[in-house]
Amino acid sequence: MGRTIKIGGACLNQIPMDWSNNLQNIKQSIAQARSEGIEILCLPELSITGYGCEDMFLSEWLPEKALLKLQEIVPHTQDIAVAVGLPIRYQERVFNTTCFIANQKILGVYAKQKLANDGVHYEPRWFTPWESGKITDLQIGQQTYPFGHLTIDYLGIKIGFEICEDAWRKDRPACHLINEEVDLLLNPSASHFAFAKADFREHLVISSSETFHCTYLYTNLLGNESGRMIYDGDILIAQEGVLKGKNTRLSFKNFNTLGCTIDFDQPELSEENILPDANGRHEEFTKAASLALFDYLRKSKSKGFVLSLSGGADSSSIAVLVAQAVKNGLSELGFEEFAKKLNLDLEPSDEPKEIVKQLFYTAYQGTKNSSEDTLSSAKGLAESIGARFFHWTIDEEVSAYTRSIETVLERSLDWTTDDIALQNIQARARSPIIWMLANIKKCLLLSTSNRSEGDVGYATMDGDTSGSISPIAAVDKNFILSWLVYAEKELGYTGLHKVNTLSPTAELRPQDRHQTDEDDLMPYAVLVDIEEKAIRDRKSPLEVYARLKGQWPDHVLLKQWITKFFRLWSINQWKRERIAPSFHLDDFNVDPRTWCRFPILSSSFDEELKELQQAP
Repeated sequence: MGRTIKIGGACLNQIPMDWSNNLQNIKQSIAQARSEGIEILCLPELSITGYGCEDMFLSEWLPEKALLKLQEIVPHTQDIAVAVGLPIRYQERVFNTTCFIANQKILGVYAKQKLANDGVHYEPRWFTPWESGKITDLQIGQQTYPFGHLTIDYLGIKIGFEICEDAWRKDRPACHLINEEVDLLLNPSASHFAFAKADFREHLVISSSETFHCTYLYTNLLGNESGRMIYDGDILIAQEGVLKGKNTRLSFKNFNTLGCTIDFDQPELSEENILPDANGRHEEFTKAASLALFDYLRKSKSKGFVLSLSGGADSSSIAVLVAQAVKNGLSELGFEEFAKKLNLDLEPSDEPKEIVKQLFYTAYQGTKNSSEDTLSSAKGLAESIGARFFHWTIDEEVSAYTRSIETVLERSLDWTTDDIALQNIQARARSPIIWMLANIKKCLLLSTSNRSEGDVGYATMDGDTSGSISPIAAVDKNFILSWLVYAEKELGYTGLHKVNTLSPTAELRPQDRHQTDEDDLMPYAVLVDIEEKAIRDRKSPLEVYARLKGQWPDHVLLKQWITKFFRLWSINQWKRERIAPSFHLDDFNVDPRTWCRFPILSSSFDEELKELQQAP
């Protein structure tokens, strides 16, 4: 008779250092897995503490408390084996570990060997990598357990471990002698969301199962755990190069489980459990950003959202994401659970527009430079999704500020000599009153800057950058424009029709000057091309030019665009340092807190841009 065991994973929506939330999710997921007949359950990386504790991992008390919480979990593992992640302090160093518990007994603790130290990850700041092949003893309470690079024999199968980054390296733990002839590799992970990254993970899990002739079980965290990172809740099971299990990602639930009955001797008899999932950047963005907004709202204990809705692309995209967060949450959770998770006293309704009305306040803050087109666009969109809509003008405030500085300078301001100052004062004058609305309503103020604006500083500090959270700061303007068309056509947001007919404009100059964003900067398609080479790929101005001159045949104009990008990028780092927290959505972003660090003061690429001008 073959060795047939039902294995599974549970993705968990955890909160750093929220012991009650985290242990409740762990215990309930174990109970659900047991009820489904799962015999071996893998939970995500650092699921007891949460992955995003940052410098608290360096404290003595946090790992100590995590060990105490681990011992609370042990009694809940009757008739099931569970791999659960936590930090462990050993010989004055902190290790990222997973503890394997079976039938209320700890059998051993595996320690992570490869630490993530690129992009958004800073694990070597907090953890020490474990030495390959090394096993020692670890005391927990009054007992001693094997600790380190170990395998465990359980139910007649040999189980090995990798934790997240372990599997992404060439010299990975699975390659070492101790893992020869393993039947099952468990990988508890905290792998952040980025467009198309799930496809790469799936390939990694399938190829790993083939390379090591085993079954590979991967489990990820779920949701917006600590503010910036989104976890999509992947659970993947592959055997001998064949995908056996895959769940639906980006759920609004506290946890989800997925299991497969695996025949370790006859893989062709193993069960398949593959669920439908999001496909493509537009669908992934919709699900990921709306889940991130919902989690940010509930975890910050705020009462709703406030948005300065200009009628343009950026603010309109955020308005739709709020509406989609309500729609997705109601659809998956139902009203009672939706309201309970937000801890808000909402009037019951299964109609998303009725819930949006209770959570979302928008305002069009016009000036004499604003157009009827954008007012109509903003009002129509707000009404179509159910958001509260206010309309006021700020000309009086702008005039007061202008008169004050004219008195001091003893001259009048005009658009020929004072263009930037006259534009910026309008954006800044909008900030205090919209913040006031957010404070009164105890809501999160949503900032509207996108990544393309962040690149070149095309945003007014303390104006349109004002906010508690910046939902689209990690995606470029071209993507936003294409997603808005998708949202209108595919998601049914007909209120976007007017938005999608307008050219992006700040509307800060007089209307007879016909201001557009691309006239101020460069075509957004060019900006995105330059950004990818210069920032994502870290190429010099000359290298960017060499890669793009075939795509943009006007070489003189291309040099001008590249020069403008690098100049504006360099002098606007101080703005990027102050952008509100943003969600990490793409494979890179310009937030210095997470992905891209750059000096506030620099040469502004003076020598490199001179070299560019001399290029043929």
